[in-house]
Amino acid sequence: MTEPVAPPVCYRHQDRETWIRCQRCDRPICPDCMKSAAVGFQCPNCVKEGARATRSGKLPYGGMRVANPTLVTSVLIGLNIAVWLAITADGGNGSAIASKLAIVPNWTARVLHGDSNAQLVDGVAHGAWWQVLTSTFTHVEAFHIVLNMVALYMFGPPLEQILGRLRFVVLYLVAGITGSAAVMLFSNEHGMTVGASGAIFGLLGAMGVVAFKTGGDVRGLMTLLAINLVITFTVPMISWQGHVGGLVGGALVAAGFVYAPRKGRNVVQFAVAGLVLAVALGLTTIRAHDLGQEPYPGDLVPSAQSQ
Repeated sequence: MTEPVAPPVCYRHQDRETWIRCQRCDRPICPDCMKSAAVGFQCPNCVKEGARATRSGKLPYGGMRVANPTLVTSVLIGLNIAVWLAITADGGNGSAIASKLAIVPNWTARVLHGDSNAQLVDGVAHGAWWQVLTSTFTHVEAFHIVLNMVALYMFGPPLEQILGRLRFVVLYLVAGITGSAAVMLFSNEHGMTVGASGAIFGLLGAMGVVAFKTGGDVRGLMTLLAINLVITFTVPMISWQGHVGGLVGGALVAAGFVYAPRKGRNVVQFAVAGLVLAVALGLTTIRAHDLGQEPYPGDLVPSAQSQ
Protein backbone atom coordinates (compact mmCIF):
# COMPACT_ATOMS: atom_id res chain seq x y z
CA MET A 1 0.00 0.00 0.00
CA THR A 2 1.48 3.36 -1.04
CA GLU A 3 1.65 6.31 1.31
CA PRO A 4 -0.44 9.35 0.27
CA VAL A 5 1.60 12.15 -1.23
CA ALA A 6 1.76 15.21 1.02
CA PRO A 7 0.64 18.37 -0.75
CA PRO A 8 3.35 20.95 -1.40
CA VAL A 9 3.56 24.08 0.71
CA CYS A 10 3.79 27.70 -0.45
CA TYR A 11 7.42 28.69 -0.87
CA ARG A 12 6.68 32.00 0.88
CA HIS A 13 4.40 30.63 3.60
CA GLN A 14 5.68 27.26 4.77
CA ASP A 15 2.59 26.61 6.91
CA ARG A 16 0.16 26.70 3.98
CA GLU A 17 -0.49 23.76 1.71
CA THR A 18 -1.29 24.40 -1.95
CA TRP A 19 -1.50 22.68 -5.30
CA ILE A 20 -1.21 25.94 -7.30
CA ARG A 21 2.11 26.75 -8.96
CA CYS A 22 3.54 29.96 -10.41
CA GLN A 23 3.34 29.95 -14.22
CA ARG A 24 6.87 31.42 -14.51
CA CYS A 25 9.03 29.75 -11.85
CA ASP A 26 6.77 26.70 -11.15
CA ARG A 27 7.08 27.14 -7.39
CA PRO A 28 3.99 26.41 -5.24
CA ILE A 29 2.05 29.48 -4.12
CA CYS A 30 -0.85 29.96 -1.75
CA PRO A 31 -3.95 32.07 -2.51
CA ASP A 32 -2.40 35.12 -0.81
CA CYS A 33 0.63 34.92 -3.15
CA MET A 34 -1.33 34.34 -6.35
CA LYS A 35 -1.13 37.30 -8.75
CA SER A 36 -3.25 37.21 -11.90
CA ALA A 37 -1.22 37.03 -15.13
CA ALA A 38 -2.08 36.78 -18.81
CA VAL A 39 -2.20 33.01 -18.36
CA GLY A 40 -2.77 31.56 -14.89
CA PHE A 41 -1.12 33.02 -11.81
CA GLN A 42 2.38 34.20 -10.91
CA CYS A 43 4.12 34.64 -7.58
CA PRO A 44 4.97 38.15 -6.28
CA ASN A 45 8.70 37.77 -7.09
CA CYS A 46 8.04 36.87 -10.72
CA VAL A 47 5.57 39.74 -11.05
CA LYS A 48 8.20 42.20 -9.78
CA GLU A 49 10.83 40.71 -12.06
CA GLY A 50 8.57 41.00 -15.09
CA ALA A 51 7.63 44.58 -14.25
CA ARG A 52 11.31 45.51 -13.88
CA ALA A 53 12.15 44.01 -17.27
CA THR A 54 9.21 45.78 -18.89
CA ARG A 55 10.18 49.14 -17.39
CA SER A 56 13.83 48.87 -18.42
CA GLY A 57 13.06 48.12 -22.08
CA LYS A 58 16.76 47.69 -22.76
CA LEU A 59 18.15 46.80 -26.17
CA PRO A 60 20.94 44.20 -26.51
CA TYR A 61 23.78 46.74 -26.18
CA GLY A 62 22.32 49.01 -23.53
CA GLY A 63 20.17 51.38 -25.59
CA MET A 64 16.55 52.11 -24.72
CA ARG A 65 13.76 50.52 -26.69
CA VAL A 66 11.47 53.12 -28.29
CA ALA A 67 8.20 53.03 -30.19
CA ASN A 68 9.65 54.65 -33.32
CA PRO A 69 13.18 53.36 -34.08
CA THR A 70 13.44 55.43 -37.26
CA LEU A 71 13.11 58.91 -35.74
CA VAL A 72 16.81 59.85 -35.69
CA THR A 73 17.33 58.60 -39.23
CA SER A 74 14.37 60.69 -40.40
CA VAL A 75 15.74 63.79 -38.65
CA LEU A 76 19.19 63.28 -40.24
CA ILE A 77 17.63 62.90 -43.68
CA GLY A 78 15.56 66.02 -43.07
CA LEU A 79 18.62 68.06 -42.05
CA ASN A 80 20.55 66.98 -45.14
CA ILE A 81 17.65 67.84 -47.43
CA ALA A 82 17.13 71.22 -45.73
CA VAL A 83 20.80 72.17 -46.24
CA TRP A 84 20.69 71.02 -49.87
CA LEU A 85 17.56 73.10 -50.54
CA ALA A 86 19.24 76.17 -49.03
CA ILE A 87 22.34 75.64 -51.18
CA THR A 88 20.24 75.11 -54.30
CA ALA A 89 18.30 78.32 -53.64
CA ASP A 90 21.61 80.13 -53.11
CA GLY A 91 23.04 79.21 -56.50
CA GLY A 92 24.07 75.56 -56.31
CA ASN A 93 27.71 75.21 -57.36
CA GLY A 94 28.33 78.88 -56.73
CA SER A 95 26.60 78.98 -53.37
CA ALA A 96 28.23 80.97 -50.59
CA ILE A 97 26.47 78.65 -48.12
CA ALA A 98 28.22 75.62 -49.63
CA SER A 99 31.56 77.45 -49.37
CA LYS A 100 30.96 78.03 -45.67
CA LEU A 101 29.79 74.51 -44.83
CA ALA A 102 32.02 72.32 -47.04
CA ILE A 103 35.33 71.20 -45.58
CA VAL A 104 38.44 72.89 -46.99
CA PRO A 105 41.67 71.83 -45.23
CA ASN A 106 43.58 75.07 -45.89
CA TRP A 107 41.91 77.63 -48.17
CA THR A 108 40.53 77.81 -51.67
CA ALA A 109 39.33 80.38 -54.19
CA ARG A 110 35.84 80.14 -55.69
CA VAL A 111 33.65 82.13 -58.03
CA LEU A 112 30.47 82.57 -56.04
CA HIS A 113 26.97 82.95 -57.44
CA GLY A 114 26.43 86.48 -58.78
CA ASP A 115 30.12 87.42 -58.64
CA SER A 116 32.52 87.25 -61.59
CA ASN A 117 35.67 87.40 -59.45
CA ALA A 118 37.18 84.51 -57.49
CA GLN A 119 36.89 84.97 -53.74
CA LEU A 120 39.06 83.54 -51.01
CA VAL A 121 37.37 80.89 -48.87
CA ASP A 122 39.04 80.09 -45.56
CA GLY A 123 39.17 76.48 -44.45
CA VAL A 124 39.76 74.62 -41.19
CA ALA A 125 43.40 75.75 -40.98
CA HIS A 126 42.24 79.36 -40.89
CA GLY A 127 39.55 79.02 -38.26
CA ALA A 128 36.56 77.39 -40.00
CA TRP A 129 36.43 74.48 -37.54
CA TRP A 130 32.69 73.96 -37.99
CA GLN A 131 33.41 72.51 -41.44
CA VAL A 132 34.60 69.27 -39.81
CA LEU A 133 30.95 68.56 -38.93
CA THR A 134 28.86 70.71 -41.29
CA SER A 135 30.47 69.20 -44.39
CA THR A 136 28.81 65.89 -43.52
CA PHE A 137 25.38 67.53 -43.96
CA THR A 138 26.29 69.40 -47.15
CA HIS A 139 25.42 68.39 -50.72
CA VAL A 140 25.41 70.40 -53.93
CA GLU A 141 24.32 68.03 -56.71
CA ALA A 142 20.87 66.45 -56.69
CA PHE A 143 22.08 62.95 -57.61
CA HIS A 144 24.62 63.12 -54.78
CA ILE A 145 22.09 63.75 -52.02
CA VAL A 146 19.65 61.22 -53.50
CA LEU A 147 22.28 58.44 -53.42
CA ASN A 148 23.39 59.30 -49.90
CA MET A 149 19.90 59.64 -48.46
CA VAL A 150 18.78 56.34 -50.00
CA ALA A 151 21.79 54.68 -48.36
CA LEU A 152 21.03 56.38 -45.03
CA TYR A 153 17.40 55.22 -45.27
CA MET A 154 18.62 51.65 -45.84
CA PHE A 155 21.31 51.43 -43.16
CA GLY A 156 20.06 53.87 -40.52
CA PRO A 157 16.86 52.29 -39.13
CA PRO A 158 18.32 48.79 -38.54
CA LEU A 159 21.22 50.23 -36.54
CA GLU A 160 18.97 52.68 -34.73
CA GLN A 161 16.78 49.75 -33.73
CA ILE A 162 19.75 47.67 -32.53
CA LEU A 163 21.77 50.38 -30.75
CA GLY A 164 19.11 52.83 -29.62
CA ARG A 165 18.86 56.51 -30.47
CA LEU A 166 21.73 57.91 -28.40
CA ARG A 167 24.32 55.36 -29.50
CA PHE A 168 23.17 55.66 -33.11
CA VAL A 169 23.60 59.45 -33.05
CA VAL A 170 27.07 59.10 -31.50
CA LEU A 171 28.05 56.51 -34.11
CA TYR A 172 26.84 58.66 -37.01
CA LEU A 173 28.48 61.89 -35.86
CA VAL A 174 31.81 60.33 -34.87
CA ALA A 175 32.02 58.46 -38.19
CA GLY A 176 31.32 61.71 -40.04
CA ILE A 177 34.09 63.49 -38.10
CA THR A 178 36.62 60.68 -38.63
CA GLY A 179 35.82 60.97 -42.34
CA SER A 180 36.55 64.70 -42.16
CA ALA A 181 39.80 63.98 -40.30
CA ALA A 182 40.94 61.73 -43.15
CA VAL A 183 40.04 64.49 -45.63
CA MET A 184 42.19 66.90 -43.62
CA LEU A 185 45.12 64.48 -43.58
CA PHE A 186 45.13 63.08 -47.10
CA SER A 187 43.12 65.33 -49.43
CA ASN A 188 44.22 68.26 -51.56
CA GLU A 189 44.66 71.03 -49.01
CA HIS A 190 42.94 73.51 -51.35
CA GLY A 191 40.11 71.17 -52.30
CA MET A 192 36.50 71.35 -51.13
CA THR A 193 34.75 68.19 -49.93
CA VAL A 194 31.05 67.72 -49.22
CA GLY A 195 28.71 64.85 -48.48
CA ALA A 196 27.37 62.45 -45.86
CA SER A 197 29.10 59.39 -47.28
CA GLY A 198 31.78 59.32 -44.59
CA ALA A 199 29.11 58.91 -41.92
CA ILE A 200 27.19 56.43 -44.09
CA PHE A 201 30.32 54.33 -44.65
CA GLY A 202 30.63 54.39 -40.86
CA LEU A 203 27.15 52.87 -40.62
CA LEU A 204 28.15 50.19 -43.11
CA GLY A 205 31.24 49.40 -41.04
CA ALA A 206 29.09 49.26 -37.90
CA MET A 207 26.66 46.85 -39.54
CA GLY A 208 29.59 44.60 -40.42
CA VAL A 209 30.75 44.59 -36.78
CA VAL A 210 27.25 43.82 -35.49
CA ALA A 211 26.79 41.05 -38.07
CA PHE A 212 30.12 39.50 -37.10
CA LYS A 213 29.21 39.66 -33.40
CA THR A 214 25.77 38.11 -33.88
CA GLY A 215 26.65 35.60 -36.62
CA GLY A 216 24.71 37.50 -39.28
CA ASP A 217 25.27 37.76 -43.04
CA VAL A 218 28.86 39.02 -42.97
CA ARG A 219 29.60 37.88 -46.53
CA GLY A 220 26.74 39.89 -47.97
CA LEU A 221 27.90 43.02 -46.16
CA MET A 222 31.50 42.49 -47.19
CA THR A 223 30.42 42.12 -50.81
CA LEU A 224 28.45 45.36 -50.60
CA LEU A 225 31.38 47.11 -48.94
CA ALA A 226 33.81 45.82 -51.57
CA ILE A 227 31.59 47.10 -54.39
CA ASN A 228 31.36 50.53 -52.78
CA LEU A 229 35.11 50.70 -52.21
CA VAL A 230 35.78 49.80 -55.85
CA ILE A 231 33.48 52.63 -56.90
CA THR A 232 35.18 54.94 -54.41
CA PHE A 233 38.65 54.33 -55.81
CA THR A 234 37.75 54.15 -59.52
CA VAL A 235 35.18 56.90 -60.08
CA PRO A 236 36.78 60.37 -60.38
CA MET A 237 35.97 63.18 -57.96
CA ILE A 238 34.91 60.86 -55.10
CA SER A 239 36.62 61.41 -51.75
CA TRP A 240 38.12 58.04 -50.88
CA GLN A 241 39.59 59.78 -47.85
CA GLY A 242 36.17 60.59 -46.40
CA HIS A 243 34.81 57.13 -47.18
CA VAL A 244 37.69 55.19 -45.65
CA GLY A 245 37.97 57.52 -42.66
CA GLY A 246 34.26 57.17 -41.91
CA LEU A 247 34.37 53.40 -42.38
CA VAL A 248 37.23 52.98 -39.89
CA GLY A 249 35.68 55.35 -37.36
CA GLY A 250 32.26 53.72 -37.54
CA ALA A 251 33.69 50.21 -37.18
CA LEU A 252 35.77 51.21 -34.13
CA VAL A 253 32.86 52.90 -32.36
CA ALA A 254 30.55 49.96 -33.14
CA ALA A 255 33.14 47.51 -31.79
CA GLY A 256 33.22 49.48 -28.56
CA PHE A 257 29.42 49.36 -28.37
CA VAL A 258 28.85 45.66 -29.04
CA TYR A 259 31.91 44.15 -27.32
CA ALA A 260 31.75 46.21 -24.12
CA PRO A 261 31.30 44.02 -21.03
CA ARG A 262 27.96 44.22 -19.23
CA LYS A 263 29.59 45.51 -16.07
CA GLY A 264 30.29 49.19 -16.61
CA ARG A 265 29.05 48.88 -20.19
CA ASN A 266 27.98 52.49 -20.62
CA VAL A 267 31.32 53.82 -19.42
CA VAL A 268 33.28 51.53 -21.74
CA GLN A 269 31.07 52.25 -24.74
CA PHE A 270 31.21 56.01 -24.54
CA ALA A 271 34.88 55.98 -23.54
CA VAL A 272 35.70 54.15 -26.78
CA ALA A 273 33.57 56.57 -28.81
CA GLY A 274 35.20 59.51 -27.03
CA LEU A 275 38.66 58.13 -27.69
CA VAL A 276 37.97 57.70 -31.43
CA LEU A 277 36.58 61.25 -31.55
CA ALA A 278 39.55 62.64 -29.61
CA VAL A 279 42.06 60.99 -31.96
CA ALA A 280 40.21 62.32 -35.02
CA LEU A 281 40.06 65.86 -33.64
CA GLY A 282 43.66 65.67 -32.45
CA LEU A 283 44.96 64.69 -35.88
CA THR A 284 42.78 67.37 -37.45
CA THR A 285 44.23 69.98 -35.08
CA ILE A 286 47.82 69.00 -35.87
CA ARG A 287 47.17 69.09 -39.61
CA ALA A 288 45.33 72.42 -39.39
CA HIS A 289 48.21 73.93 -37.44
CA ASP A 290 50.74 72.77 -40.03
CA LEU A 291 48.68 74.06 -42.94
CA GLY A 292 48.04 77.35 -41.20
CA GLN A 293 51.74 78.15 -41.24
CA GLU A 294 51.76 78.39 -45.03
CA PRO A 295 51.12 81.83 -46.58
CA TYR A 296 48.39 82.30 -49.18
CA PRO A 297 50.20 81.50 -52.46
CA GLY A 298 47.89 83.49 -54.72
CA ASP A 299 45.09 82.59 -57.12
CA LEU A 300 44.20 78.93 -57.07
CA VAL A 301 40.90 77.40 -58.10
CA PRO A 302 41.04 73.64 -57.43
CA SER A 303 38.35 71.16 -58.36
CA ALA A 304 35.83 70.11 -55.74
CA GLN A 305 35.15 66.51 -54.75
CA SER A 306 32.28 64.79 -53.04
CA GLN A 307 31.92 61.95 -50.61
